Amino acid sequence: MNILKVTGKYLDQPILVEKFHKSVPAILTTAGGLYCAKEIHDAPKHKKKKAAIRTITTMGFTVASALAAPKITNKIFKDADELRTLTQIKNDNKGLIGAYLKENKISREVEEILNKAKSKVLKLQDVKTLFDKIGKDDKGKKLLNELIPDPENIDSKEIFSEIGRLSVFGLIPVLGGITGGVIGDKLTNKHWKSKIPDKIKEGSYQYLANIFLCNIGAGGALAILEKCNIKSKAARAIGMVGGIILTGVIGGSAIANLIGQKVINPLLHQKSNKERLFDERKPEALDISLHTDDIATVAVMSGLKWIEPALPFMYSISGYRAGIGYRNGDKFDKHIGS
Repeated sequence: MNILKVTGKYLDQPILVEKFHKSVPAILTTAGGLYCAKEIHDAPKHKKKKAAIRTITTMGFTVASALAAPKITNKIFKDADELRTLTQIKNDNKGLIGAYLKENKISREVEEILNKAKSKVLKLQDVKTLFDKIGKDDKGKKLLNELIPDPENIDSKEIFSEIGRLSVFGLIPVLGGITGGVIGDKLTNKHWKSKIPDKIKEGSYQYLANIFLCNIGAGGALAILEKCNIKSKAARAIGMVGGIILTGVIGGSAIANLIGQKVINPLLHQKSNKERLFDERKPEALDISLHTDDIATVAVMSGLKWIEPALPFMYSISGYRAGIGYRNGDKFDKHIGS
């Protein structure tokens, strides 16, 4: 078994995925706290109090909504009974491995690894050893695929449901960030209402350019490949990345800016002196890096389990930027206020 497949199997161990999922709240909260501390430290001395209120409020709502997003989306799109707890995973593993050991003669090395797999995360070398030693016969292969299920290619009926789920997942932190940002402004600035349009426009930019349209591109490409009966995981992944590039990376920024200029500004009665499309908001390095969450989208749509617990981290960046109403070229003072 080649190293890429072994690595994929290692990362997709249900126990490892569940442990990562459980550690996300602590990691994300800590990261958010450290960022807040940095922003407050960097603020001018006479603005530190306002900086603390706004930054902590915006980050708090963003992180809380990002952590709530998986539960909300699972309730909307998935039966909660399908999700196994760590205890259930370990009990299932014990049953599967116990039955296999009773019926098959194996080496002491493999037996030790299987006993470890009942309740612990296997090392990369352990996973490789199992697939090399028992992954070639039918019973061993069946056991290993039950312990670490293969990624499943979703069919055309599931594609747009998955797009909807991931899009709701990404929308929640953006809305949370905007809410926190508005509350923070209201607590510290009598002109807080004037800052709302930038938050809504940045939120629409983050959501459309960095989340929704990329999901549409990936899902659309996947639907086309499904209709062409292309089952290769590599071909599907390449096709989805191509769809992301066309709809999100290339077109998303333009569409988001157009909506900001032609829809959001008139609705909020805001005049804009921006004449050209990208005068409103230019794509920048962090925006491009945010498209790593689209690789996560490809992974999730391809059936990989280990990447999904990381989505709250990625979507929190978009949520926080929406909350501060980030616009290209703005200074820190604009976010903290006078």
